[in-house]
Amino acid sequence: MDTLRRGPDGPHFGCVGIGVGPANLSLASLLHGRPEMTSLFVERRETFGWHDDQQIAGATLQVSLFKDLVTLADPTNKFSFLSYLHDQGMIYHFVNAQFDAMPRREFRNYLEWASRKNENVTFGEEVLSVDFDGVFVIRTGKRTLTADHVSLGIGSRPWVPEHARGLLGESQFHVSDFVRRSGGLGGRRVGVVGGGQSGAEAFLDLISRPEGERPAHVAWISRRDNFFPIDDSPFTNDYFTPSFSDHFFSLDRAQREAFNDRQLLASDGVSPATLKEIYQRCYTRHFVEGDQKLIALYPDRTVTEVSGGDGAWELTLEPGNRPRAVERLTADVVVWATGFRPARPDMLAPLAGRLEWEDEEIRVDRDFAACWDGPPDHGIFVQNGVRRQRGLADPNLSLIAWRSRRILDRMLGVKTEEQCDSFLRWSSEPAVDKFPQGA
Repeated sequence: MDTLRRGPDGPHFGCVGIGVGPANLSLASLLHGRPEMTSLFVERRETFGWHDDQQIAGATLQVSLFKDLVTLADPTNKFSFLSYLHDQGMIYHFVNAQFDAMPRREFRNYLEWASRKNENVTFGEEVLSVDFDGVFVIRTGKRTLTADHVSLGIGSRPWVPEHARGLLGESQFHVSDFVRRSGGLGGRRVGVVGGGQSGAEAFLDLISRPEGERPAHVAWISRRDNFFPIDDSPFTNDYFTPSFSDHFFSLDRAQREAFNDRQLLASDGVSPATLKEIYQRCYTRHFVEGDQKLIALYPDRTVTEVSGGDGAWELTLEPGNRPRAVERLTADVVVWATGFRPARPDMLAPLAGRLEWEDEEIRVDRDFAACWDGPPDHGIFVQNGVRRQRGLADPNLSLIAWRSRRILDRMLGVKTEEQCDSFLRWSSEPAVDKFPQGA
């Protein structure tokens, strides 16, 4: 660890990161080895984890392998995915495997490797509170730290509709618990609620199980009009670039909210390969094997009510095209693949009255620094918590390296040259050629 100054209560750091998921791990990787900005990143869990109970066999990433912790901000950084492959002695094997998409478990292993290689990352230490007294005062379950800056990277929490929250347990659970709780479903009736990638992976896993372990019936329910693919086309992917992120930030609130709703499938559709595999599996089960009771697909339905108890849940479905009509579906087990929401930053309670808020989000400036009444040279940076302000890419892996670079620049008081602007003129302002001819 870099040489530390000491405050009156304990060690003093340039930056303390709270939470060690991909976002803060990216910043920790870019900060590593910088004596001018000492850092410590603390995680309350005893060991590294990244959606471990959602690592369904065969699941893949929906983003490029270049969208790792550091590459798009610093291709020479030793915490890149390529460095991981080389360090583990398997870079040729990975190239030869010719994956169409990176296995999600492999990316999880890469993240764990980066957390172990970085001595400024520590586990088993929970941050209890953050206050400010000339510097940030961070109290953990073990000690008191001080810092010039704080980076909040506490991730997200599973979300289910309000009418299901009091019913969660062994027979009704969020997909984030799928690996741990989805065993022993042979011969049972299962409902999967949610038409995104997580719901697709859970549904595919269930209908692909061997005889004896396979449910008797699996229903897949989605509010969307159909089971739609992610829009991974080149111009849509421009939404996941730095220039569009800054453009989105400049829009007014109503424009931002309308855009996120309109472009949902840019970030939350199903991988085409997964949809193809599901359809082929449905065909095989229904026509080749003659199991016509296994599969039921319910697009354009909203689950408005859940009643009953273990072993006999009754789901009330309301079709979108017939709003006053209802359908009833009985399931022994319900899997909620209904997404995540940013976790509440309870440790910031001492500062809550000093922060500006936009509904449940902390309001941030263009450098992801919280808007607050404290001195501008002491920042509270918000990672993966401002989707309404920074767009679809905020909870996505695509811009974590760039966002960390932007945060690092702010802390150091420098400005790194951005990559070339988009081909698309997102705003009415004249474009500036960063690399004019003859330069």
